[in-house]
Amino acid sequence: MTTQRADLLAAFNAEMQPGRFKDYGPNGLQVEGRAEIRKLVSGVTASRALIDAAIAAGADAIFVHHGLFWRGQDGTVTGWMKERLKRLLAHDINLFAYHLPLDAHPTLGNNAQLGQRLGLQTLGHFGDQDLGFIGHRADGGVFADADVLAWQIEHVLNRPVVHVGQAREAIEKVAWCTGGAQGFFEAAIAAGAQAYITGEISEPQAHLARECGVAYFACGHHATERYGAPAMAAHVAAQLGIAHEFIEIDNPA
Repeated sequence: MTTQRADLLAAFNAEMQPGRFKDYGPNGLQVEGRAEIRKLVSGVTASRALIDAAIAAGADAIFVHHGLFWRGQDGTVTGWMKERLKRLLAHDINLFAYHLPLDAHPTLGNNAQLGQRLGLQTLGHFGDQDLGFIGHRADGGVFADADVLAWQIEHVLNRPVVHVGQAREAIEKVAWCTGGAQGFFEAAIAAGAQAYITGEISEPQAHLARECGVAYFACGHHATERYGAPAMAAHVAAQLGIAHEFIEIDNPA
């Protein structure tokens, strides 16, 4: 089975509605390749390693969360940018990238998929553009303390997390936002969260966690964002009847 590039783009846009978001770079088709698509590869970041793996896998298109183009770049095609683009263009591969729209998707996005894996049920949203998710355990229980929640996160992600601060009571309400969302911590506190899960931590958040009695968990940018891209790509590929493969490129960050 095959589909057309335009149909694949339309399906992604219909799911994620990129026009709703003020983002840091372009969402959608970032590099145009061949018009007919048989196989879609998904990954977290459009790194050279992912592009090379997609070429080896026979991909006609790549779908990622972190694309090539971001606000603040100087626009030159040199160095690492040249090497990535050279491979895509030489093999006529399409690159689709969706940043905040993939974070925010209510069922297939990064936040939704991480919440599902952690056994969390979403009750609402917080933060800029309502990107943060807030909820409680799907089974109706509570986390006895922050150490129990830390163990749960490490068990699911299969990696250690940076845990700062202790909740003042059993944790009923948990907020989360994948990736580099440390700046949402104060909004999570204001929303009534007793614990906050994200990918990264900066210096101020450690103090806030200790002073406000809200546990903070920095679980890795890549580690928290490796579920949305394959979920979305698999869903759209199934709709259009094309093959899909997720390729994991390990990243310790």
